Amino acid sequence: MQEIRLDTARGPLAALRGGDRSGPKLLCLHGWLDNAASFLPLAPHLADFDWVALDLPGHGASSHRAPGYDYAFADWLHDVLDALDALDWPRADLLGHSMGGAIACVLAAAAPSRVRRVALVEALGPVAGDPAKAGERVRDAVAARRDKPARPPRVLPDVDTAVAARLVASRMSPEAARLIVERNLRAVDGGYAWRSDPRLTWPGHVRMDEATIQAMLRAIEAPVRVVAADPSPPYFSPDVREARLGCLREASVVVLPGGHHLHMEQPDAVAAALLDFLRG
Repeated sequence: MQEIRLDTARGPLAALRGGDRSGPKLLCLHGWLDNAASFLPLAPHLADFDWVALDLPGHGASSHRAPGYDYAFADWLHDVLDALDALDWPRADLLGHSMGGAIACVLAAAAPSRVRRVALVEALGPVAGDPAKAGERVRDAVAARRDKPARPPRVLPDVDTAVAARLVASRMSPEAARLIVERNLRAVDGGYAWRSDPRLTWPGHVRMDEATIQAMLRAIEAPVRVVAADPSPPYFSPDVREARLGCLREASVVVLPGGHHLHMEQPDAVAAALLDFLRG
């Protein structure tokens, strides 16, 4: 495994690369406020693939958006396409967790010639928004960007404190949290600060409603495999999952007991659910 840098028109992207360069091309896309290290527990199972785990912009070691710009969902699609172009991969399989899975789905609909298969962990399309709350959402999003004064970065005295802070925000094992946190820290006077862009925590201006998401899923041509956790998060209930699966041309699902970071906490079980699919 090695650390790589992909130079793109939107700025440099960091990534981890491993496996067999002659194997099938697999691009791994992490969840919100995670980074490429979230795929390290799965890495031993991916030895037959030429896999790249990307740090999406604003995450991990990748560059942030330029001042005055935003993290709009549609821009993630071009970030991933830029990464595929920088790797010189005309076509690849996508493995996405949570937000990364949502990006993988929309990209498969938008650029079907670039995507062979879509493997998803705790995702099948973006999180839906309530159309009745669209006005409230855009008002909150604008206020977050215009009304809040900039604050100096929080200084964390040591890695253990950073891990504890992450565990307050996310339910996952301490071991999983540490992998993500260690890649998301930079040394500063007095300790560490987060590498991730604070703008990632701002609310988005717009969310697709469920009807729009299902219409987008119908445009996916690639086969899809979903690995979902039981119990499910409220935004990805079994009913929502089944309705969305019904929109796909070729899809299957494996439900495993566990939490949202299944691929980190149960990599053997997740690999067993995905590898036969990815190998075709």
